[in-house]
Amino acid sequence: MSEGMSKVYILGGAQTDFERNWKKEGKGMIALLKEAMTDGLEGAELTFDDVKELNQENRVACFVGNFIAEKYVDQGHLGAFLTEVDSAFYGVPSARYEAACASSSVAIDTAATKVRSGDYDVAIVIGWELMKTVETRVGGDYLGRAAYYEREGKGINLPFPKLFGRLADETLMKYPELDEKRYMDALAKISAINYENAKRNPLAQTRKWFMSYRQARTRGTETNPLVGGRLAVSDCSQVTDGAAVVVLCSEKFIAERGIKERPIIKGYGHRTAPLLFEKKMGDNQGSEYILPWTRQTVLDSYRRSGLTVDDIDVFETHDCFTSSEYAAISAFGLTKPGKEYEAVESGLISFTGSKPINPGGGLIGCGHPVGASGARMLLDLYKQVTKTAGEYQVNGARNGIMLNIGGSATTNYVFVIGAEE
Repeated sequence: MSEGMSKVYILGGAQTDFERNWKKEGKGMIALLKEAMTDGLEGAELTFDDVKELNQENRVACFVGNFIAEKYVDQGHLGAFLTEVDSAFYGVPSARYEAACASSSVAIDTAATKVRSGDYDVAIVIGWELMKTVETRVGGDYLGRAAYYEREGKGINLPFPKLFGRLADETLMKYPELDEKRYMDALAKISAINYENAKRNPLAQTRKWFMSYRQARTRGTETNPLVGGRLAVSDCSQVTDGAAVVVLCSEKFIAERGIKERPIIKGYGHRTAPLLFEKKMGDNQGSEYILPWTRQTVLDSYRRSGLTVDDIDVFETHDCFTSSEYAAISAFGLTKPGKEYEAVESGLISFTGSKPINPGGGLIGCGHPVGASGARMLLDLYKQVTKTAGEYQVNGARNGIMLNIGGSATTNYVFVIGAEE
């Protein structure tokens, strides 16, 4: 953490069970918000009465991350809906933040800034999305709005698998020494690792699913059809309903309550790459990295935290597709660009490796309710650092880093969190 900056602590939070289909349960947005917020406050050892008391002194605010509820549930003005959760939120400042799949990271960044500046002592962040309200093709069209819709989404069936399939193509072109079979096998291994990790996570969407390395390699078959260029179903994250809550607080609040051993946000990065995929690829010509702004975001977070990749014990990354996790490996600094397969083949990023990625399953295994993923990642890092991750606990985890991207790596957010030294 940069010298002289006020500390931002993570009090705790909660995640809903990402396996659930809320529409099939006959439940909607209000039920999701009530359950997530009730559990989230309890996970942070707070009550609705605490919220009410803090609000009387103007010391609490709420930050809502959501991508596109206007389509999925026909509703905007989302910040105001916390007043439907409990009357404790009457009068509490609350607003919605949006940046496609990085929506709740924007909410976290804003919340942390408000705490750091002294505006509020407690900041409640909730990220959520209900995506199973429509059939797959319609949902895929909605998600096309995370890209340049008129150019990259409109009239295209499942636009995002195709965009990240292009990332796979571009990776092979950028690194001509990279053997295609080795690359595709590495993507299959990434998929298998995330599915296997999810089996340890009691809230993961795919914890009862099966996906072996062998099966992930059989792309283009009836059980693993291609959906975007070289990418098949096994390379994709999930369509998920769910929410995640994280509660941030000031050093003053920690001292008042006598709270012990809560991690802090040690650093962050936020960069925006060109929106159009083709412009991203043109922009990377002067860089050895396929996604140079993603790499720069990571570097910014290391600089602000005073840490390096050697200090990081656990990684959460945005594996919306296996091709995005592959690119993240070098962006984190785990390998040189073009050599990411080394970290996969060696077991470095596996659950038992020295630099595990997505121990709870990531977006592929745990699930990807778009507006919730950033908050879920931060919550999982909190669990790791506080040794409360249960069966997917990484031994000795003191510092963690997360990469959350919006669109085709257009919005890039990174947070470094760790135990207070």
